[in-house]
Amino acid sequence: MPNVRNWQIGRDMPYPYEEVRPKKQFAGVFDTNKCIACQTCTIACKTTWTSGKGQEYMLWNNVETKPYGSHPLGWDVRLLNELGPQEWDDETYKGKTIFEAAPPGERTLGWRPEDLDYANPNVGEDDCVGTVEKGLHLHVPHMNWFFYLAKTCMHCTYPACLASCPRTAIYKRPEDGIVLIDQDRCRGYRECVRGCPYKKVYYNPMTGTSEKCIGCYPKHDVSGPKEAPQCFLTCIGKIRCAGWISRPEKAREDNPIDYLVHFRKVALPLYPQFGLEPNMYYIPPIHVPKPFLRQMFGPGVDHAIETYRKIPDDKDLAGLLALFGSTPLVFPRWRRKGDTVFGLDEDGSEIVRVPITEPVHIRVAFDATHDVVRTNIP
Repeated sequence: MPNVRNWQIGRDMPYPYEEVRPKKQFAGVFDTNKCIACQTCTIACKTTWTSGKGQEYMLWNNVETKPYGSHPLGWDVRLLNELGPQEWDDETYKGKTIFEAAPPGERTLGWRPEDLDYANPNVGEDDCVGTVEKGLHLHVPHMNWFFYLAKTCMHCTYPACLASCPRTAIYKRPEDGIVLIDQDRCRGYRECVRGCPYKKVYYNPMTGTSEKCIGCYPKHDVSGPKEAPQCFLTCIGKIRCAGWISRPEKAREDNPIDYLVHFRKVALPLYPQFGLEPNMYYIPPIHVPKPFLRQMFGPGVDHAIETYRKIPDDKDLAGLLALFGSTPLVFPRWRRKGDTVFGLDEDGSEIVRVPITEPVHIRVAFDATHDVVRTNIP
């Protein structure tokens, strides 16, 4: 099995195929501190891509409440249990990836959900410990906290779905790294469903093939500025930023994704220890116990939270986060000038500009010009 370089775990690792990176890699950043679990992203994706027969249970995008929520049921806990305790040495992962822990005859360590595992997509929503008045059925070592995790296909650099497919029906687009399934080659063996640790590949019983998030790639196949995917475009909380990510040695400060991931290191991959080098990144919640977050996002959690807490004194980071959700277009470049931040196209032309702070106007209680008293209406 060839060895490939996975910068997220700080070392080489085995993977069934040689390392071949696309011309540019589609990526995204999610600020979990701003997510309100309104599920607008979920419905936008659902109505756009999975409203057909056999797709009723599919949620290419979903938002779940951690620590108890999961769709399908137990998608992360079960794989973590099968992988067993693993260790990091600073930023180098010393444990086994799901490729290194694969049982004999298999390419990945994985499991396939049962039909009922998809039956309750909102299980655990808004559940936190310590607020049940008449006592808890289960007692677990968590404080009074929860947070929302928006989850879509990670469009991984080393996809487990691709590695698992015996038909080589899954591939990464060379132009943007989006992971797709060739519907003509797929025979519905569901090895991809078993292999994907994030469980973002679904089997369609009506067509007999597997389906998954396509990164809204038709929006990319246009000249000029690209429109963001539906789940990014419709986000009410403005928690998402779509773009392209570079390898660490080729990172650019004027690339918003590079800046958040490589330079400020405030956005982290989801379960990097699985070894897939996922390309969706998360700014971790600042109110959650650190051990839980380190298991989920890796050893960079402490630095990411410390950096995020200093945003009021950091105009660059505050400005870039203010650009999230400010335009329907993807802005591959950005810059700040004073108290204004700009989203730019590849050629430097302006796509959007946003003030870092909104102006505040305080109106007097009595308007002498109109001889009226203004009151607050609850």
